[in-house]
Amino acid sequence: MPATPFDSLHLSALFSAGDTTRLFSDSAEIRAMMLVQGSLALAQGEAGVIPLDSAKALHRASLELQIDPVGLAESCGQNGVTIPGLVAAFRKNLQAPEHGQYLHWGATSQDIQDTGLMLRMRSAFGHMETALTAILTDLATLAETHADTPMAARSYGQHATPTSFGAVVASWGWPLLDALKGLDDLKRDTLLVSLSGAAGTASVLGPDPAALRAALAEKLGLNDPARSWHSDRSPILKQVQWMDRTCTALGKFGEDLVLATQSGVGEVILGGSGGSSTMPQKQNPVGPSVLVALARHVNGLSSTLHGAGLHQNQRDGAAWFTEWLTFPQLVQSTAAALAHGRKLAQGLSPNQQAMQDALDKTGGLILAEALSFALAAKMPRPEAQAETKALCMSARDTGTSLRALAQTAHPDLADALFDTGKQMGSAPQEARNFAQAAKTL
Repeated sequence: MPATPFDSLHLSALFSAGDTTRLFSDSAEIRAMMLVQGSLALAQGEAGVIPLDSAKALHRASLELQIDPVGLAESCGQNGVTIPGLVAAFRKNLQAPEHGQYLHWGATSQDIQDTGLMLRMRSAFGHMETALTAILTDLATLAETHADTPMAARSYGQHATPTSFGAVVASWGWPLLDALKGLDDLKRDTLLVSLSGAAGTASVLGPDPAALRAALAEKLGLNDPARSWHSDRSPILKQVQWMDRTCTALGKFGEDLVLATQSGVGEVILGGSGGSSTMPQKQNPVGPSVLVALARHVNGLSSTLHGAGLHQNQRDGAAWFTEWLTFPQLVQSTAAALAHGRKLAQGLSPNQQAMQDALDKTGGLILAEALSFALAAKMPRPEAQAETKALCMSARDTGTSLRALAQTAHPDLADALFDTGKQMGSAPQEARNFAQAAKTL
């Protein structure tokens, strides 16, 4: 069985992370680390830390040489890290020992691997930003179009008060909008180079390691942390937290769609559904279910990674290994969730007749809160509540609508009180506010 769903051929379409999966292939990881090695050499050559001609040769080779990932396995198994084998293979393929001796000068394995990871995460966040923007664009249109479409709000699975479908859509979109708004700050704060040497002291990186680190950051298009972060995994954990929140929001989207499409409700129509192997009548909410599963998976991975944030001393092999086991899955799970969310947001629509039927079937009971406050205008609030409860019990017992009973007992009650379309409170404006906020990004 494949190690993860992202390695499985028969599950690949169900949990597809698109281009993000390629960022976590062996070849992409090695290519990123090669770019770091080459850029480091060039920065060191320009700073006079190593000969400039060797620096240029190493930089050029980092763009041209091909390293076989299989050839690194034995070394990694023995050393617990990829870089010693990568450096040896680089030097061997370079066939220029006079230049190769300056490769990886003063750096440590974690510098190269962490910086290479951030190069790949820069691309991953680019993919995520594109998907989030598309989801929000579609949700904004849906919210605005259906800002005044009444439906039943539910609390504890029970009918509560009228709301609008647009407001429900907005509730899906707001946390995703917050995630998108926070992405620039996240990239600024976490897409960092690492260059601190064996124990975080930069002791053999030349006379001005801070300037060298800044130069490396500029060459790679990453940010300079102005410190060592070998044992401070805040940059990783901030990324984890952002992806966890994003997937949780998408999972909520999925949960609501599963409920809204279940038999007997059918208030939302999906753009595509799945079939059953034995029940031809079924239209399974596959996409929403995937969102829920991925959210739960990411929540679990997030917990593991937060535990791995407890690094011992200046370097911690076990904690670092835990990141390797979990972080790639979390990133790909987030990308897969965003891909499913994008497809769902583009294709879903409300079944307005089913929504209205659900409101009508309550016999007006869904307006009980509005009735109690209307009665409170002419009697003390506790009495109004007691009167409303008595009318609701009578409606249930007799099958008579709450409206008929209430207006018989209180003829002065306005007809508008019993119009669900006029009892949605701020829901329509909530929908429009979200649509406007999403469109102004």
